[in-house]
Amino acid sequence: MQHQTIPPNVLQQLPAIVKAYQLPDTKKAVFQILTSFLPFIGIWVAMYFLKDVSIALTMLLAVVNAFFLVRIFIIQHDCGHQSFTASRKANDIIGLICSLVSFMPYRYWAKSHNFHHGHNGILWEHRDIGDINLLTVNEFKQLGFWGKLHYMVFRSAPVLFVLGPAWYILVHSRIPSINMKGWEHARRALLRHNLLLVAVYVTLALLIGYEALLWIHLPILVLFGIIAVWFFYVQHQHETTYKAWKDKWEYIRAAIQGSTYYKLPKVFHWLTGNIGYHHIHHLNPLVPNYELARCHHENPVFEQIANKITFWQSLKCIFNKLWDEDQQRMISFREYFRRYKTA
Repeated sequence: MQHQTIPPNVLQQLPAIVKAYQLPDTKKAVFQILTSFLPFIGIWVAMYFLKDVSIALTMLLAVVNAFFLVRIFIIQHDCGHQSFTASRKANDIIGLICSLVSFMPYRYWAKSHNFHHGHNGILWEHRDIGDINLLTVNEFKQLGFWGKLHYMVFRSAPVLFVLGPAWYILVHSRIPSINMKGWEHARRALLRHNLLLVAVYVTLALLIGYEALLWIHLPILVLFGIIAVWFFYVQHQHETTYKAWKDKWEYIRAAIQGSTYYKLPKVFHWLTGNIGYHHIHHLNPLVPNYELARCHHENPVFEQIANKITFWQSLKCIFNKLWDEDQQRMISFREYFRRYKTA
């Protein structure tokens, strides 16, 4: 992926272009709910009946259903932006229902995610809220041995893409760890969500058995987390992403340059709620997910300036560990120790 400098006059035109697509469509929203929840429930029930026949086949279905859970979560995500329908009440009800399936607390996560939208790419002390934490080369240099080791373990593939997603969904998202002013309501909402989850899943376990519930929903949740974290990582920690200190940060440049167009086969765009068109989403989070692809393809400028990345190209992102301010790109630990080992 080559770094490109987008002229300021082009950047300034983009908000007006995407604004035309921010109107919710009730028919599209209802259709998406039906084509997300009905397959998810159907596969979930099939897993229940197959678990005593073939664990392998049950786990294969779990992989498929994890993608439908991603699709459900994108509905929740849009509800948190108040973009899925024109009704705030409907968005909140739909978002809460989705959150009971995804385990992601509706209001608390939405507030964290909206914070991410307003601060994406800023190098400051709160860069880990709603985002995957990263350090600059200079910050990493200043760490002691144990600090460097801790960060390297955290940024390793097994932790970031396997253990991390499970921890994030099952543990981290249960704890109201953000203590900033203005988060009191969201913190209380998270505690209420935890209680509601307990009530729903204890009831479900009593109906079908705890073992059955663990064999069915837990694998779906873990696989969903892996897919979701991978997408989020590729969308913001690609090689030529955008990072800047607060006094030099630009919202529009952070949206288009700091996000990717994850170009995938259409079926995967459908399964993931078009979130691969992340550059459009960050330019205007009020654009519903079902309008993102149309916005991109109807406006050739996005094909020209978006950070387009394919699945095979995205695998290289695994090695992106540090932000190099001198080169304005992400680098690997290997490159860091080769370039800066004497620094």
